[in-house]
Amino acid sequence: MVTEDLKRNLARRKIMNFIMLFLSALTALYGLLWLFWILIDVVSNGIRYLNLDLILQDPTPPGVEGGGLRHAFVGHFIITTLATLIGVPIGVGAGLFFAEYGRHSRIVRYLRSVTDIIVSFPSIVVGTLVYALMVKPAGHFMGISGSVALALLMIPVIAITTDEILRLVPDSLREAGYALGAYRWQVIKDITIPAAKRGILTGVILGIARIAGETAPLLFTAFNSNFLSFNPLEAMASLTVTIFQYAMGPYKEWHGQAWAAAFVLTFGTLIFFITAKALVHGIRRYG
Repeated sequence: MVTEDLKRNLARRKIMNFIMLFLSALTALYGLLWLFWILIDVVSNGIRYLNLDLILQDPTPPGVEGGGLRHAFVGHFIITTLATLIGVPIGVGAGLFFAEYGRHSRIVRYLRSVTDIIVSFPSIVVGTLVYALMVKPAGHFMGISGSVALALLMIPVIAITTDEILRLVPDSLREAGYALGAYRWQVIKDITIPAAKRGILTGVILGIARIAGETAPLLFTAFNSNFLSFNPLEAMASLTVTIFQYAMGPYKEWHGQAWAAAFVLTFGTLIFFITAKALVHGIRRYG
């Protein structure tokens, strides 16, 4: 009797396991279907208008064929680079503080919870905040304010990821460092960070992914410009805002350049993250 019950229970569990695996695979395929549909749509519409002039030429007057989006590519690169330079050190430092200095602090637990909440904040809220703190007092839009807005979106992602990775490092490694007479900062520098460097780098990659395609916060901060500018204290063009502007415009030439720019942004970002993951994999093998 017991054997029969066990067999029935095992058969029931196998059936349930098969059903759940089937449903999981079905939902995964459903999500991948839309993802590939978007990618195919971007490729089919963007590659037709892709040429060197898109990157090397400035825009022509509205309605005139030709020109490019050099001002948007340069502005997007400057804004994103400045945001990365601002956000990565602060995010990693916050994660180190959460995991190493405030692990058992009640205040840090509250700060960690607040950081978790900020990760899910709508980006437009961050954009309006930076607008109120930087743009309105200055009286004009600035590229640096866009970088600050993107950095604020990046910092919580990096901080939470760094904190989680550092807490996975065994305490025995830290205790071994203390037993040798090392100070806490030495243990962090020479033991904890090297042990978690792959995870920290992955968090940085996720942080950059969070801001690579953002449009809403830039509308309130860097705004946009039709001219090439290298000055982050002035309004600057960005690729995402320009794509939005051109896609909503009435000219067919604008629509084609918007598709081509979306193609470059999508696959340029994809190539960047594949390269970054390959570097992380190299560190895993040889680090």
